[in-house]
Amino acid sequence: MIAACSTAWPDEPALRPLDFNRDIRPILAENCFYCHGQDSHKREADLRLDDRAAAIAAGAIVPGNTGASVLLERIHSTDPDVLMPPPASNRRLADDQKKLLDRWIKEGAGYAPHWAFTPPVRPQPSEVRQVNWARNDIDRFVLAKLEQAGLAPSPEADRATLIRRLHADLVGLPPTPEEVDAFVADADPQAYEKLVDRFLSSPHYGERMALSWLDAARYADSNGFQQDGDTWQWIWRDWVVKALNADMPFDLFSIQQLAGDLLPDATADQKIASGFNRNHLLNGEGGAIAEEQRFNNLFDRVDTTSTTWLGLTMACAQCHDHKYDPMTQTDYYRLLDAFNHVPESGTPTRFSSRIRVAPPVIELPTEENTKQLATLEAAMKSLEGEAKPVIDAAFAAWRAGLFADGDPADGNDLSRGLTPLLRKPEQDRTADDKKSIESQLRSHFDSKVKAGVVKDLPQVVQYEAAKKAFDEYKGDQLPRVMVMSDAKSRDTKILDRGDYLSPKGEPLAFAPPAFLPPLPAGGPANRLGLARWLFLPEHPLTARVQVNRMWQHFFGMGIVKTTEDMGVQGEYPAHMQLLDWLAVEFRDGGWSQKQMHRLLVTSATYRQASKVTAEHLAKDPENRLFARASRFRMPSMVLRDGALSASGLLDRRIGGQPVYPYQPDQIWEALAITQERDFTYPASHAADLYRRSLYTFWRRTVNPANMFDMANRQTCNVRASRTCTPLHALTTMNDPTWVEAARVLAEKAMQTAPALDPRLTFAFRRVLGRPPTDSDMTTLRHMHARQLVVYQADAEASKQFVSVGESKRDESLDLAEHAALSSVCLGIFNLDEALTRE
Repeated sequence: MIAACSTAWPDEPALRPLDFNRDIRPILAENCFYCHGQDSHKREADLRLDDRAAAIAAGAIVPGNTGASVLLERIHSTDPDVLMPPPASNRRLADDQKKLLDRWIKEGAGYAPHWAFTPPVRPQPSEVRQVNWARNDIDRFVLAKLEQAGLAPSPEADRATLIRRLHADLVGLPPTPEEVDAFVADADPQAYEKLVDRFLSSPHYGERMALSWLDAARYADSNGFQQDGDTWQWIWRDWVVKALNADMPFDLFSIQQLAGDLLPDATADQKIASGFNRNHLLNGEGGAIAEEQRFNNLFDRVDTTSTTWLGLTMACAQCHDHKYDPMTQTDYYRLLDAFNHVPESGTPTRFSSRIRVAPPVIELPTEENTKQLATLEAAMKSLEGEAKPVIDAAFAAWRAGLFADGDPADGNDLSRGLTPLLRKPEQDRTADDKKSIESQLRSHFDSKVKAGVVKDLPQVVQYEAAKKAFDEYKGDQLPRVMVMSDAKSRDTKILDRGDYLSPKGEPLAFAPPAFLPPLPAGGPANRLGLARWLFLPEHPLTARVQVNRMWQHFFGMGIVKTTEDMGVQGEYPAHMQLLDWLAVEFRDGGWSQKQMHRLLVTSATYRQASKVTAEHLAKDPENRLFARASRFRMPSMVLRDGALSASGLLDRRIGGQPVYPYQPDQIWEALAITQERDFTYPASHAADLYRRSLYTFWRRTVNPANMFDMANRQTCNVRASRTCTPLHALTTMNDPTWVEAARVLAEKAMQTAPALDPRLTFAFRRVLGRPPTDSDMTTLRHMHARQLVVYQADAEASKQFVSVGESKRDESLDLAEHAALSSVCLGIFNLDEALTRE
């Protein structure tokens, strides 16, 4: 239960003033609204507890009179037939929850609108005692809560930790020892701020920040389902990285992705941006019903939009009124109408055995594509000119031979559609009839003629080969990114229980949910209107949702833990005033994400050390008051990139087609369930093996095997997960990526220094940034000595170990020493400190 598990606040609930949203609504939402909420179809006893007037009218609540309130009678009952929640629900109110409800009714049973559905207003920071600690207003809000709780903020982290933390959060790569040394030695009072600005200007900033956005956008490089055809959506992914690096204001960033195609004189880039809406699964299986799949796509777009920008769970309103939030089924289908005018069939088109995308698309040929297509087309047309007379002559001979035996034609060798046309007297045939006869005859008999008469003629063989080469190249190599278009007008109706075969009622036009601000007068009632509506100054959700996810990124957990749900069942904010201040700052500051990120990471709150004290564990075990920096395991993609970077293997090119790094043998083939295409894993080579994880091909049916607990990219995901599976440790100790990175790092250490200690220090600092302590060095020497004994006794094992990976080994290095030092480097990569954002 949310209320039961929430943070222990500094002032005891029995003493502080009651707040309906914080203290009462979570109890009712968790235990009562499912049966006594706004969904009239499932409402029990015709009782609503989400509406004060209805609850009073039913006698469930009598403000100020605890004895007469049936609600209290039912929750305190010992009779299982009377008790609420009923025992069969497996819910039970805690004693402190019952006391809160008693007190609430005694004090008048006041209701209030849900906190997230009222526009944020900029609060003033509270007065604090430690005024010198605060670096900006974020710190003043945080410090006020800490002082109320009797907690003090933690000291600032050391500079080596700070630069590593910033690297992980802003660019996703570890700092070099030289960068650490320069920052530690920099006496400039603005050294930290300058470092932040450098990272914000890095082209790798956009790559790091894109990771969470791609999770929200359910971006992948294939369609999913049985065929799991490849797509060209990486073009949209590159648009995201460029937009983030350019600090495109978040309102424009969003509007272009939701409705870039509807902007006046939309550019190619703006149309590409609208591909956000086309990143969903595509079912091309033989039994897939196109219209059913089209509605599945629509449902996905509504759910993704509501989660990404509104922080609401709307999926249940697809079938019935929402049981918790004031979202009706009518609201849901009005919102769906914004996406219902795309000229799509619902299923993908086969462009090649590999590529399956669903129009509308835009073609984006590269210079190489254009040149190659022109070459192939010229060859095809030249050979067609040579082959056509041969084919026509054979066709004429066959046609004459069809009637040469003198028997009446019975039509048995003709398609049914041709028979009535041929039986028409020639003088009665229209021009369209004649064209149809010629076309259908060629279609029906061409293969027979070629197979039986001209298949071996050189002109035909060469032409067919040229045509096949042209068609295959165009289908397989010409980039086509899926985009949006409102070219097809459709009626949108409520679907009974969400069934696409059961539309009911009158057509609905787009409108926002009734409990949120209306569209401005004269605004377009389409996707563009929806996108602009999200950024109205009075909109209560958009800014709150985004700054909460920013806080999650930099502090490990959102101010509202349920980042995907700010509705009635979501968590009450750990710091309401701070959340609203950040939301207004973001909105009024021009929606600059870089500006907000700078504000967050330059705060004293962010710069704290992460050391946990006994007092922290006693008073704030989850760190919801922010008395220390949060310490958490870095995402799998960031860990892989860090190992490649520390070893010097990382290829830092920005953008481009997906790559195929090391994966277990037959990882795709073993899970393939169709013979319609070749599912052999097309392993990359050379520099492509070492590109950032952002560019790894993401197959929906077989996610990259070393990316544990990442979002599966099948549905919208905005809540960060932390992997704790032992399989990840096995991977970072045995996967070719890490083993090769360790081997190359050891090689660089041996090439850099002749003695053991400098080599160990070099490797340690490349991974962790800081110099090793005396204790660290003792451990490293001991590990090296043990491994050296093992490898000196087994030359074959040494050779196998240092041969992992495609990069070439320096054969001049001592084999056993190289293997032993590689083992040490692999151990360093697997230190808790190396895997953790301190």
